[in-house]
Amino acid sequence: MSSYDALAASYDALTVDVGYRRRADYLARQFRRSAAPVETVLDLACGTGTIACLLAERGYQVVAVDGSEEMLTQAARKAAALERPPLFLHQSMPRLRLGMTVDAAVSTLDALNYLTRTADLKETLRRVCRWLRPGGLFLFDVNTPYKFRRMDGQVYLDETEDSYCVWRTFYAPRQKICTYQVDLFRRTGDGTWDRTFEEHRERSWEREELEAFLKEAGFDDVTVTGDLTSRPPAPEEDRWIFRCRKAVNS
Repeated sequence: MSSYDALAASYDALTVDVGYRRRADYLARQFRRSAAPVETVLDLACGTGTIACLLAERGYQVVAVDGSEEMLTQAARKAAALERPPLFLHQSMPRLRLGMTVDAAVSTLDALNYLTRTADLKETLRRVCRWLRPGGLFLFDVNTPYKFRRMDGQVYLDETEDSYCVWRTFYAPRQKICTYQVDLFRRTGDGTWDRTFEEHRERSWEREELEAFLKEAGFDDVTVTGDLTSRPPAPEEDRWIFRCRKAVNS
C-alpha cells in the first residue's frame, strides 16, 4: 500500500490545525513579490489538493500532481465547485512530466522529505527546473534534522468523531530516516471500527545538501527561512522554507 492510501479519506479531518489558508497566503505574497509575473503554478505532491484549490481560488492556473490516486480522488471532489479548478495529474515526483512550462512551483508540508534516495531527490529537482520558465520561482518546505531527532520514540494521536489515528515515530540517525508507523481506525456504517496500517518514511536532509542539489539542478538565488517568515532559521527550527529561482541561462 502506498503512503496515504488508507489515510486519504480521513486526511483533511485529521489536519484541520495545519493552517492551509495562512500557508496559501504566504505563497501568494511570494508570487506577488516575484520579479516575473506568476500566473501558472505547479503544486508538487499536492495531497488532497487543499493548497492547490486555495491558489486556484486566488486566480492562479494550477497544475497539481501526486503519486496517490486516493489522495487525488479527494482533491478532485474538493475542486469540483471551483470556477477554474486545478488540473490534477497522477505522477510520482521523480517522474514529473507536465508538457508545459509554469511560472512558479511549490511543494508544501515536507513532501520532499518523502524522497529518501539522493538520486530521486536530484531527479525531482531537475524535473521541476525543466518545467519552470527561466527565472521561475520554486518554493518548498522540509522538516529539519532537528525536528526528526526530537520526534524519535514519540507517539502522536489525532482523532475526529469518525476516525482515530496513532502515529509512532522512530528516527535512525545513521540512515537519516524517520519512520512513521500509522494505525488508523475508522467508524463504519454499522457502528464498528475498521483498522488499517501504513508505514511512512522521511529522509532528513541537511541544509547544505539541499542548497548544493538545487544549484546542480539549475537553480540560483537560494534563500532559506524559518516557516512562513522572512527571518533566517533558528537552530531549533522544525521546518525550513527554501526559495529559489530557475537560472535564466539554465
